[in-house]
Amino acid sequence: MPHHDATRPRVLIVDDEPNIVISIEFLMRQAGYDVQIAHNGEEAMALISANPPDVVILDIMLPGIDGFEVCQWIREHKEWDDVKIVMLTAKGRDMEISKGFALGADAYITKPFSTRHLVKEVQRVLHERHNMQDP
Repeated sequence: MPHHDATRPRVLIVDDEPNIVISIEFLMRQAGYDVQIAHNGEEAMALISANPPDVVILDIMLPGIDGFEVCQWIREHKEWDDVKIVMLTAKGRDMEISKGFALGADAYITKPFSTRHLVKEVQRVLHERHNMQDP
């Protein structure tokens, strides 16, 4: 079991495209985050149940349970209100984006994405989370 560093925010990457997972994992580790990976919705739900991350980078197009369903499932659990969700998708249509926000996503990034933009969005949602917590 890898030792978890409690001082570093944990990011769960949920995507079934290995090349995307590798690049996001690299970016997040470089930015100083602890990283976990799930390749589908079921795996993501199991990891979140066991140990909720600080941020979920969630692809919409997943085998089986899709990203919208995972997003909705996270938001149905009040105890995970401070888990931030960044939706990642090749579907950049307004309808999908508004559906993502309606289900409780905190940010929305369309593929192909700029790596710098992705890191900035993760930092932004984490920053919002820390600002909302009482000192």
